[in-house]
Amino acid sequence: MNAPLRDEVSPGRARIILFDLGNVVVDWKPVRLYRKIFDTEAEAEAFCNDVCTMAWHVEHDRGRSFADGARELKSRYPQYSDEIDAWHGRWFEMFDGYESGVPALMARLEEAGHPLYGLSNMSAEVYEETRERFPMIKLLRDVVVSGEEGLIKPDPAIYDISFKRTGARHPSEVFFIDDSLKNIQAARNFGFRTHHFQGAEGLEKALIDEGFL
Repeated sequence: MNAPLRDEVSPGRARIILFDLGNVVVDWKPVRLYRKIFDTEAEAEAFCNDVCTMAWHVEHDRGRSFADGARELKSRYPQYSDEIDAWHGRWFEMFDGYESGVPALMARLEEAGHPLYGLSNMSAEVYEETRERFPMIKLLRDVVVSGEEGLIKPDPAIYDISFKRTGARHPSEVFFIDDSLKNIQAARNFGFRTHHFQGAEGLEKALIDEGFL
C-alpha cells in the first residue's frame, strides 16, 4: 500500500466534509463476488485483472450502461458471458457492509451538526439501490455521482461540481476524504483540504486535527 500523502494546510479551516463512498464509507471489492464464481482465488483475481478490469468498469462510472459494457466485453470474451453479466446482476455481492469504524464517525459528525456531503465514482444505475442498502449514505446532504454527471474523479470539473453543490465559499472550506491518492492529489490541486483514507483510526485523528471532533 502506498504511503499516505501528508495533508497540506490551506488558509482558514474546513467546515464541510466531503466523503468518497467506495472503500471509504462502504467496503466494495469485485473479487469478493468472483470468489463465489470461480474455484480458486487465483482464478477470481485473474478474471478481475484481465477481463472485468477497473479500466473497463470505470466507463460505467463515467455513464456507460452496464448492458453496453457487458455487450462490448462479451464480444471479446464470449467464454465468460455469464461471469461478465454477474458484474451487474450480482453487484451487491461485491460489498461487505461498511468500512469498519466509519459509520460511528459519520454519526458523531452528524450529531455535531457538521455538513456532510458525498462525491463518488459510481454508476447511476446502481446508486439509488446502493443508498437504500446502506442507509448511512442518507446522512449525506447531497451526493455527486459520477455516472449522473458524465465525469469521473480525478477530473477537476467534478470537484468543481461538488464544490458548488456544497455551497462553500472557498475550496479550502471543504475537507475531502478518498482512498485514492490520485483523487486526493487532484482535489488538493483544486484547493480542497484532504485526507487519504486508510482506515477509521487515521480518519478520526484527521477529523480531530481539523477541529471537527
